[in-house]
Amino acid sequence: MIPPVPPRDRYPPQVSRVVEPVETDEPEDLNEDEAGEHRQTTVEFDVEPVNSGARVDAFLASRRDLGLSRSHVQRLIADGLVTVDGEAVKASYRVEPGDRVRVEVPLPEPLEAEPEEIPLDIVYEDEHLVVVNKARGMVVHPAPGHYRGTLVNALLAHCDRLSGIAGVCRPGIVHRLDRDTSGVMVVAKTDLAHRSLAEQIKSRTAHRRYLALVHGDVAADEGTIESRIGRDPVNRKKMAVLREGGREAVTHYRTLERFTDFTLVECALRTGRTHQIRVHMSHIGHPVAGDPVYGPRRPTRFRREMAQAMAVESDEPYPAGIAALEGQALHAYRLSFRHPATGEAVEFEAQMPRDMRRALEELRRRGPLGVG
Repeated sequence: MIPPVPPRDRYPPQVSRVVEPVETDEPEDLNEDEAGEHRQTTVEFDVEPVNSGARVDAFLASRRDLGLSRSHVQRLIADGLVTVDGEAVKASYRVEPGDRVRVEVPLPEPLEAEPEEIPLDIVYEDEHLVVVNKARGMVVHPAPGHYRGTLVNALLAHCDRLSGIAGVCRPGIVHRLDRDTSGVMVVAKTDLAHRSLAEQIKSRTAHRRYLALVHGDVAADEGTIESRIGRDPVNRKKMAVLREGGREAVTHYRTLERFTDFTLVECALRTGRTHQIRVHMSHIGHPVAGDPVYGPRRPTRFRREMAQAMAVESDEPYPAGIAALEGQALHAYRLSFRHPATGEAVEFEAQMPRDMRRALEELRRRGPLGVG
């Protein structure tokens, strides 16, 4: 069962908002062009005096607007795709003020997804769309490193047709969820449905809500987290809250249940940045339980330290249900929009993963720490 939800009029004015689709993990603010049949992303810029003497590979890898690892930059240099003042250079070249650097990043060729007989949790389906409860660990569409076993592969085997607007590797896909986030998604079967749903997402008249089981006792009944999110300058595989650069990110949340050492919150996004809820909850000191990337390295010690900080004494062992989580306890549980064909307001809910339900049930049986 979906946990009880307090009256909706307690939301802050902007909390009822859908996540904007995150279309790519490619570097932001780059210009795309085409040269014959080869599609690529190209950027040019002038070297500033502060970067004088830096190796060109290290210099490019440090630029947040590129979002490239040093090894990726070195491969581009080896392929002649990095030039300085129109001339190809080696990775060891040291840049000088006024150098004009040009970087060309080939875009991956579109992949034509193949049907695969993979079980799907169908919440609703008609001739216009299908609503699914995406499993945690399932990638939405084929991409480098994930050519098989995706939601699209499963949908192609299940559906007679899907919208073709998003291309051969993303048929029917209107919006996405992170690989390790479970929950409700709508997929378009027709181009008409795709256009309607995409417009509702863009105009934020479609709404999605998330449940997150987070570490610690969230003090506020509700709140808004506003920051800028971009690639972590130290670990480029992660996202982080940045003082400069990145993109605006706004998350609204409200507290549903408190257990002292853990809290169940509901989140709604004003923006849709990669890993946004996970990054924001970690940023305010309440990382999502079971999150292997943004969560605490030593959860048991983290819990003990938080309890001590709140002057809560308890000999309760670390919750077995939390320790048994198979991934992050973050789930998109509710989705509402207007049906593309009828205009009727519809709403769908998807059940949390079993391990997340078990963890929550254990916390409810136990109750808050230091009580009783």
